[in-house]
Amino acid sequence: MGAVVGTLTMQTRQRQPSRDKIDDELEMTMVCHRPEGLEQLEAQTNFTKQELQVLYRGFKNECPSGVVNEETFKHIYAQFFPHGDASTYAHYLFHAFDTRNNGSIKFEDFVMGLSTLLRGTVREKLEWTFHLYDINKDGFINKEEMTEIVRAIYDMMGKYTYPALKGDVPKQHVDAFFEKMDKNKDGVVTLEEFVLACQEDENMMRSMQLFENVM
Repeated sequence: MGAVVGTLTMQTRQRQPSRDKIDDELEMTMVCHRPEGLEQLEAQTNFTKQELQVLYRGFKNECPSGVVNEETFKHIYAQFFPHGDASTYAHYLFHAFDTRNNGSIKFEDFVMGLSTLLRGTVREKLEWTFHLYDINKDGFINKEEMTEIVRAIYDMMGKYTYPALKGDVPKQHVDAFFEKMDKNKDGVVTLEEFVLACQEDENMMRSMQLFENVM
């Protein structure tokens, strides 16, 4: 997926809109899943039609069928983190994008999530992050869930990034986060506690939004 995200950095001025429209229509007839109209997605996201065209081409390149399952997602994601094990983090990230909970990500699912991550408001980004950390989707984050995500990020970044990392470091970080987030000390963090704590602490904000650097 990193390659798809990277396409946004390319300038679209070299593309001819009329030719793009023809190409997109031809491409969409050749895949198993045809995405919603670009006009509709443009209205639902923070991307322009040209950006959506570029994203669609990248997505189709990686996923010719028009949908991606978890194993394919993990395989693609692993290519961008050769020095670590990205499988666990990719698992959680996949389920964050799979908002329909059907075991696959369509272009619409991907681009809606990406729009929030790259162009959303601070509140929208934090809400998306909260749902990533809320593994069991019960509306709360507990220490075990946060530890799972943080450990998965460390595993993914690999020994070259963290040469002196000890096994208990993720737990230490989570304990520190919870001390600040769990205002009423009930053992879980709600969405509002999460958002408030991140907005009050710039360092915590950066830590919780680390996913932006590993997309």
